[in-house]
Amino acid sequence: MSTLAATVETLRVPAAVDLAAIVVGALTGGLLAAREGFAISGVLLLAVTGGLGGGLIRDVLLAQGAPVALTNRAYLPAVAITAMVTFYFSGWLSRLTTLLVGLDALSLGLFTVIGAQKAQLAGLPSASVVFIGTLTAVGGAVIRDMLLAQRADIVQPGPYNAVAALLGATLLTLLAGPAGLDPIPVALLVIVFVAALRVLSVWRGWAAPVAVDLPGRARSRLAARDRSARPGDRRRVLRRRMR
Repeated sequence: MSTLAATVETLRVPAAVDLAAIVVGALTGGLLAAREGFAISGVLLLAVTGGLGGGLIRDVLLAQGAPVALTNRAYLPAVAITAMVTFYFSGWLSRLTTLLVGLDALSLGLFTVIGAQKAQLAGLPSASVVFIGTLTAVGGAVIRDMLLAQRADIVQPGPYNAVAALLGATLLTLLAGPAGLDPIPVALLVIVFVAALRVLSVWRGWAAPVAVDLPGRARSRLAARDRSARPGDRRRVLRRRMR
């Protein structure tokens, strides 16, 4: 019992770090609403979904009591204040593009680690830990896109978002699980990994892979090779295929 308690205490994410991730997520959602010309209610709603949406989904799935977003006294007021800041200073904040990309990437890493570690503390299997970690990171964005009546950003080709969270959650699960490494250094490593992967994908223009038809691609390559072959070579290829 003492070992379990020590493990829980070691894995516990500092409240200030959790709150910082929520504020950054709320800032991203509020700025998007402001750019779309939403009313103050819309700015507040998207700020809530951006900051608390993933955590709400996580806590509902873990079913360990009321969601932390509702029981923590600081979370909702912090999101409301952030929404007001974006409502009145959206033009100025929108010019801080580089800073916002970096903060968004950092919050993605933080949410990934927070979700995965809470799933580990709940005793879930590794696959579920990866799922909860990824869902915590991108769940708010999915709800946001549903409210905007648009296709979810995470399913479209573009800079790594869900891909970065998925890889980060998998890395945390392997290192803090089967590898048995100290959870705090692992958490820091995963946060840096996810954030760096997200920033690099934006900077370098990397796009998440899309579905590939491997048989069709192979047939196209064979057809191109046949067309480029000399007449004598083409006849030998045809005779070889007929045998």
